[in-house]
Amino acid sequence: MTTQRIALYPGTFDPFTLGHLDIVERAVKLVDHLVIGVAANPGKTPLFTQDERVAMVRHETAPLSGNGRATIEVQPFDLLLIEFAEKIGARMIVRGLRAVSDFEYEFQMVGMNQRLNPEIETVFLMADPRHQAIASRLVKEVAMLGGDVTPFTSPHVAGLLVKRCRELGARK
Repeated sequence: MTTQRIALYPGTFDPFTLGHLDIVERAVKLVDHLVIGVAANPGKTPLFTQDERVAMVRHETAPLSGNGRATIEVQPFDLLLIEFAEKIGARMIVRGLRAVSDFEYEFQMVGMNQRLNPEIETVFLMADPRHQAIASRLVKEVAMLGGDVTPFTSPHVAGLLVKRCRELGARK
């Protein structure tokens, strides 16, 4: 009997971008079950609540599950990342890299996570060149200033962003 390969793709996903979707599309080819962990992370001042982000990620990733690819589950979490990985039985943490600056931060995280649990590996997937400039923080900024976010998100997420920005009184 083979052990199911479970991976965790953690993030704040505020909002869920085409870059995030790209990483999910590639990660489901590598594992049997992918848990997308939506972090509470109140220090980042999210535009969307954790429940809204979970619903957003579920909507965007539902078509990617199965058909020879991994099953996908989306869960909120507010634990230490490595504790959440242990809780769900993940043996791998999937992270996306866009630039050298991402690597420096991720390198430190891997070192800490290895010290906390050397049995859980971190795997990096390079962002598709078309998505390397996409950062949730920048997408939010474009949306708040009334810019077009459709090159960076799905139409569904773009609609949610426009609606939220209107609610917050951002520029049209």
